[in-house]
Amino acid sequence: MRSSHPRSAAVAALVATALATGLLAGTAEAAEGAASADPIRIHDIQGTTRTSPFAGKQVADVAGIVTGVRTYGSRGFWIQDPDADDDAATSEGVFVFTSSAPTVAVGDAVKVSGLVGEYIPGGLTSGNQSVTQISKPVVTVVSSGNALPEATAVNEYSVPSEYAPAGDPAAAGSINGLTLEPSRYALDYYESLEGMNVKIGTSRVVGATDPYAELWVTVKGWENNTKRGGTLYGSYDSQNTGRLQIQQLAPLAQQPFPVANVGDKLVGATEGPLDFNQFGGYTLVARTLGTVKAGTLAPEKTKAQAANELAVATYNVENLDPTDPQEKFDNLAKAVVENLSSPDILALEEIQDDNGAKNDGTVSAEATLTKFTAAIAAAGGPAYQWRTINPEDKKDGGEPGGNIRQVFLFNPARVSFTERAPGDAVTATGVTTENGKAALTHSPGRIDPANPAWVDSRKPLAGEFVFGGKTVFVIANHFGSKGGDEGLTSVHQPPVRSSEAKRLLQAQAVNSFVKNILAVDKKASVLAVGDINDFEFSGTTQALEDGGALYSAVKSLPKAERYSYVYQGNAQVLDQILTSPGIKQFSYDSVHINAEFANQNSDHDPQVVRFRP
Repeated sequence: MRSSHPRSAAVAALVATALATGLLAGTAEAAEGAASADPIRIHDIQGTTRTSPFAGKQVADVAGIVTGVRTYGSRGFWIQDPDADDDAATSEGVFVFTSSAPTVAVGDAVKVSGLVGEYIPGGLTSGNQSVTQISKPVVTVVSSGNALPEATAVNEYSVPSEYAPAGDPAAAGSINGLTLEPSRYALDYYESLEGMNVKIGTSRVVGATDPYAELWVTVKGWENNTKRGGTLYGSYDSQNTGRLQIQQLAPLAQQPFPVANVGDKLVGATEGPLDFNQFGGYTLVARTLGTVKAGTLAPEKTKAQAANELAVATYNVENLDPTDPQEKFDNLAKAVVENLSSPDILALEEIQDDNGAKNDGTVSAEATLTKFTAAIAAAGGPAYQWRTINPEDKKDGGEPGGNIRQVFLFNPARVSFTERAPGDAVTATGVTTENGKAALTHSPGRIDPANPAWVDSRKPLAGEFVFGGKTVFVIANHFGSKGGDEGLTSVHQPPVRSSEAKRLLQAQAVNSFVKNILAVDKKASVLAVGDINDFEFSGTTQALEDGGALYSAVKSLPKAERYSYVYQGNAQVLDQILTSPGIKQFSYDSVHINAEFANQNSDHDPQVVRFRP
């Protein structure tokens, strides 16, 4: 199981590094000033900011009641002072990191001596907030079987509607040094409860159970609701303050984690310490877990295209290769036939080479595509043909050795592919004029593969199709991932989204290519489809749309239906189909079959557009 609180270095080394970088600057004086005062309490250690005034200092005989014990991952326990102060900004709980399995029990009254530190999940460069903790502890159990401090209720009334304060410009946008305002900002509210015993009541699931035994709920049942029970991330200012990650303290071998889909309910009280980890931020680590009441969510099915309508779809099939179980091929094939109604053209992303992640120089995906198209035919679908261009080995990013690429599947009974001097991995396709109409110089061909924007990233695949005597250009994309971006709970507010720079350049390259087609024929039917890895309101999408060359068709849907992916409880757009001005009338569908479900064939929902060229 993935550690919920992984450690990449000794705590002492992390503290020393943090001191050197200024994260904990100025704390020694505060600690020395308090050393001669009354016995140190947990709220003294936590202080009124995100970092402890005692960081890097030894403390002695810190009293508290054990409220949770974790025997796996980041082993340790939480203690809480039952005698709270009157300052809402100071937490009364703290994590005690033991490294080995703790020997205390819930309900023990203890005194802890040890080293106060600020542990940063994911490391200093992650941008994550830190967790105040006591390490290298000496623990004395004073008594056992004590009542626990009453859990603080986290609900729609207690969580503020504003997400986070603006970071201090003088501290590179950090919020570390700001005094917490828990009645004003959601992140400050959660931070003021770090390490404390908290509880939620019956809450709606907005992020399905994942392979790491965690799910997401919202304590604000009305906040940016999607049509199907999720919570929508519709702008950079819609972080959704009610989202909270749920894990459990009990080991999985002792207590299996419940399986839940978006729209289900986590019923009853869920109670335990409030932790912070690198995989989602503030997390209720449940000592007592509610029960899942299943909803009625079912995978969607898009309607079939009319005889004179062209249906074009895009689907990220999540690293599909021949070593995957036949069941994955069959389930994906069934989705193409039943849920997508056998589109005429299907752009696939993340098709791997013929031996998957084995890193031996193989780049062909012939076996992968043969197996997949056979599964589609066996599911009652058309006898799809395919067109693709094999990448150079290890040049397109993705899983090492997998050589993912985009692929066109098309139904030859409905649409024809126009072959024009098929390109290779390093040859750029261009736009020329043929009989007064736009045409590609290479079909299939790659767009501007030498452009630095595509280094270690998938190059767009362009193809020319004919439907009902009309030419349609389709560009299959898989833009750079969001890897390296800081999370919404980052210590920097707003968070640093470093990956956007690359996608912006990629979007500009695709936009320029589309403009080249429209310069020859302003009425040309052009579709840019695929895993754009960015939101419909992002700078990436704006760059794709520049000059009116394209329009992100997902924006034609009601806001509550605009999503293709669920990340940390936020339903959001990553997969898109963009249309040129020549496509005036269309029907768009984000077909929700994966992202909301614990049982997924891919982590993305496919998209489909139907129109008459």
